Amino acid sequence: MSSTKAQQKLANAVRERRLFMELTQEGLAIRSGVALPTLRKFEQKGIISLEGFLKLLCVVGGLEELITVLQPPKPNFSSIDDVLKEDSNISRKRGHKK
Repeated sequence: MSSTKAQQKLANAVRERRLFMELTQEGLAIRSGVALPTLRKFEQKGIISLEGFLKLLCVVGGLEELITVLQPPKPNFSSIDDVLKEDSNISRKRGHKK
């Protein structure tokens, strides 16, 4: 999926949640603190800043789910050896240089 298509799907999802909550664009803009023209542009083209998107999610819901989905997967251990092996791997704080 392209980033443009993903942006439009996110915009449609926020719009559907707004309509489900029976909020107008103006009502959502006021509650979220996102400027009305910015909200309109987002719903039409899918373009918005991350901060604006998060503000919208605070009102229509979904912020907690987004944060949860982005958490790194937790390892499933089947034995104590797996636990000890995991402890020996040091968690990197930086990425590798190319």
